[in-house]
Amino acid sequence: MTDSKKDYQKILGSVQKPVLGEAGCTGTWSQLKPIIDLEKCIPAKSGKNACFNCWLYCPEAVVSRTIPPKIDLVYCKGCGICMEECPVDAIKMEVIEEK
Repeated sequence: MTDSKKDYQKILGSVQKPVLGEAGCTGTWSQLKPIIDLEKCIPAKSGKNACFNCWLYCPEAVVSRTIPPKIDLVYCKGCGICMEECPVDAIKMEVIEEK
């Protein structure tokens, strides 16, 4: 096995996979929610499994890898990482109105 392959395996071994709902229903205390503009979203526009940066970078695993992507607001903490990582600015954070 090459040294670069061993280094790659060490990196992959240290990555943890988030689990949906591991921290409870965190969406109940969130003040912001992500809204996806499907007119801009690459997978939604193209109908192809492309991009999915929102899914890849979500620390809570609340973004589905479907066409179009969907966000589970019950577990979304409203951190905005999906918005920051979207290359076409298809995600905006919206203030949740008090009821």
